[in-house]
Amino acid sequence: MLGVPCFLWLLAVAFTLVPRAQHLAPQDSEEEGDEITQPPLPAVLCDYDRCRHLQVPCKELQRAGPTACLCPGLSSPAQPPAPPRLGEVHVVAEDGSAVVHWCAPSSPVHQYWLLLWEGSGPPQKSAPVNSTFRRAELKGLKPGGAYVVCVVAANAAGVSSVPEESGEGPEGAGLPAFGPCGRVAVPLRPRSLVHAAVGVGAALALLSCGALVWHFCLRQRCGCPRRAHPVTPPAAGL
Repeated sequence: MLGVPCFLWLLAVAFTLVPRAQHLAPQDSEEEGDEITQPPLPAVLCDYDRCRHLQVPCKELQRAGPTACLCPGLSSPAQPPAPPRLGEVHVVAEDGSAVVHWCAPSSPVHQYWLLLWEGSGPPQKSAPVNSTFRRAELKGLKPGGAYVVCVVAANAAGVSSVPEESGEGPEGAGLPAFGPCGRVAVPLRPRSLVHAAVGVGAALALLSCGALVWHFCLRQRCGCPRRAHPVTPPAAGL
């Protein structure tokens, strides 16, 4: 009789442990599912600005960062680059120079240079700069002169286009507002204006002196009738 109660007690213990195991199994699977379905980290854009001077290439930024960042899209290296966008042109009239800013195109670029037109003659080409540059200086500009400046980008496949390729040249072509070219007007130097004002004043003074001298000479040569003074009659005596 002692074996039957022991057997029943074992059955009761077994039936009580099975539901607990069933309750624990779904929780474990849910925890595993939560670990698998965690959302990915959001993508981060690289600190890259097309208009920033001495901008590090975006591929180098991707390699240098602790996590991979996203770069702006570029065209194929087998194609010539798109034209850059001309930015601000700061003219320094005292030095006869100008600082030209631009923004990089959405293309692989190896180097840049500037083209400068004065009138309808051939353009002057500046020295090339590397792909990190977004600024260059022009020197030797004449006070009061009018110029057209264009930014050219180049890679292994070729160079970007400029309006001169249409046959009209930048002077005769209509320049787009956000294109690679722009017109530059150099004002007169402040010293030149002062010298011009002094020269005009001196010329006016000389003309005035000449007019006065001519007037006196003419008066002495031709004579000038004197005004007759009225004769006062003597007073009658009382």
